[in-house]
Amino acid sequence: MKKTLVAYFSASGTTAHAAKEIAKTVGADLYEICPTKVYTDADLDWTDKKSRSTAEMNDPACRPEIAGTVENIEQYDTVFIGFPIWWYVEPRIVDTFLESYDFSGKTLIPFATSGGSGIGGAEKSLREHCPKANWKQGRLVNSGAAAWAKSVLGE
Repeated sequence: MKKTLVAYFSASGTTAHAAKEIAKTVGADLYEICPTKVYTDADLDWTDKKSRSTAEMNDPACRPEIAGTVENIEQYDTVFIGFPIWWYVEPRIVDTFLESYDFSGKTLIPFATSGGSGIGGAEKSLREHCPKANWKQGRLVNSGAAAWAKSVLGE
C-alpha cells in the first residue's frame, strides 16, 4: 500500500497551514520539521545581517539540528516537502531533513510559501541534495494548496 507523507518546516505558521491542508486533502501523514532551537522573531529578521536566519543562509554548509525524526520513513512512497522561501531557496533546516534519510526511488514533491520569490531556485537546490529521488515539479502554495496537491497526485 502506498503511503504519503507531508513533511514541512514553518517558521511563522504560513507553511504549516498549507501543509495541513495538503495532508488532509490527500490523506497523508504529517510531520513538522522542528528545530531543536526555536526561531525567535529576532532570529527571523532578514534585514539584520547578524540574525540567525541570515547567518544560516549565508553558510551553505550550515545544517540546523532537527528535534525528532520520522518513524519508518521507508513506508512512504511519496513525500511532499514544504517550506518558506528564504533567500530564493529552502531554509537550511530542510537540507538537514533531506540529508537525514534515504529518499532514493521515492517521489518527492516540493511546495513553498513566499512573499515574492519563486520556487525555481529551491527546486534546483533540492534536487542536488537528493539526486536519486524522483522529483515532481513544485509549486508556490500561498493559496490553492489542496487542489494543487490532488492534481499532482492525479486524484
